[in-house]
Amino acid sequence: MTRTEKIRAKLEAAFEPTELVVEDESERHRGHAGYQEGGESHFKVRLRSDAFAGQSRIARHRAVHAALGAELVSAIHALSLDLDTP
Repeated sequence: MTRTEKIRAKLEAAFEPTELVVEDESERHRGHAGYQEGGESHFKVRLRSDAFAGQSRIARHRAVHAALGAELVSAIHALSLDLDTP
């Protein structure tokens, strides 16, 4: 299972999103710090879920990091998060 697939599966299970887009942006960072040959080092995630209702931006980010788990988060160089309710 690729990192993209792992991210998608973990976020779907944790948040039951109404919208989820996981984009591997690694090629845009070729030659920059943290780039890994083969990609899957830089991600952009757009996630809409009712689970975020009443949460601050920081709380939403913490919830996503917790859902992904320390092992997966540490394998990713950059993770851009766009989190909101539907």
